[in-house]
Amino acid sequence: MNHLTDKILQFFESYAFGVCTHLGEKLGIATSSIRLFFIYASFLTVGSPVIIYLSIAFVMNMRKHLRKRKPVWDY
Repeated sequence: MNHLTDKILQFFESYAFGVCTHLGEKLGIATSSIRLFFIYASFLTVGSPVIIYLSIAFVMNMRKHLRKRKPVWDY
């Protein structure tokens, strides 16, 4: 069971925590305000913003990997 919690912790440390910072930079809003919004909304709506948060983290991760790829004609 300890292995599973380590994997979950590693996922959140490496992928999920950049979401609020990225949104804050794009929208021009303080990162702390966005974090508070996610926390309060999660309590009020029984966790559904967590799903949105993780979805945004997934999309950001996929975009990061797609940007690293070389175009086909560069081979």
